Order: sequence, then structure tokens, then C-alpha cells
Amino acid sequence: MTVNILVVDDSLPMRSVIIKTIKASGFGTVNFFQAANGIEALDVLQNEWMDLIVTDYNMPDMDGIQLISELKKDDGLHSIPVIVVTTEGSQQRVEEFMEKGAAGYIRKPFKPEEIKVLLIQLLGEIPDEQCTEDSDDGLDF
Repeated sequence: MTVNILVVDDSLPMRSVIIKTIKASGFGTVNFFQAANGIEALDVLQNEWMDLIVTDYNMPDMDGIQLISELKKDDGLHSIPVIVVTTEGSQQRVEEFMEKGAAGYIRKPFKPEEIKVLLIQLLGEIPDEQCTEDSDDGLDF
């Protein structure tokens, strides 16, 4: 099974770090989509189904909390789990994320193991389709 994850962050290098970290976690087979803010994320969601959204909190035009609020208003998008990734670490801010509907929170910088645990909690174990033990694909006998 392939999982679609939308990574939303106004920093292209940070989006790359998040994607590389998820890949390094060994979570499974993932298709990544990207957006630079909440408005772009909503545009992506008009054309693509996502299993999970990983969003930054601080972004121009539409931040992570505003994005979550917009998702919760939409019958087709309200059930997509959202992980907020940010440098903000106060308990008050974390509570705000969760009250608005975030499914999880992770503080920058984070390790592959941390994000893998959160991904498994939200999506379950996802087998890596590129590395199945029972597959003989590509073997020439």
C-alpha cells in the first residue's frame, strides 16, 4: 500500500528535510506532495487524495492552524490527520494545535524514529512495497 503525504512548509529546504526524514524512518512506501502554505495545500487537496498532512505552524498567507480550521469545515477533508511540525514548544501552543484538530505534534528538529512512531500511531504499519520478502520481482533464475 502506498501512502500519500502532503508536506506544507514555506521553506523548500525544510520540506526536503521532512521528506528525507520520513524516508529515512523506514515507514513504508510514500508519495509526497508539497505546498508552501495553507492556500497551496488546499489547492493540492482539490486534485489529490491525502492520507496525512504534515504542516508547519508559521507560514505566510495561511498558517498551519488556519489550514486545520479550513480542513475541518470540509466534509471531504475533515478526517485527514494533520501533524503540526514547528519550533513552537510551549504547552499552551501544543494544546491549541490539538484543540483545533491536529492529530499530532512534533517539534523541530526531530529524528526519523520520532516521526515514524507518530506515523504508525496515525496510519498503522505500512509495508514497504519496494522491499517485500516474498517477492521474486526482478530476479532472473
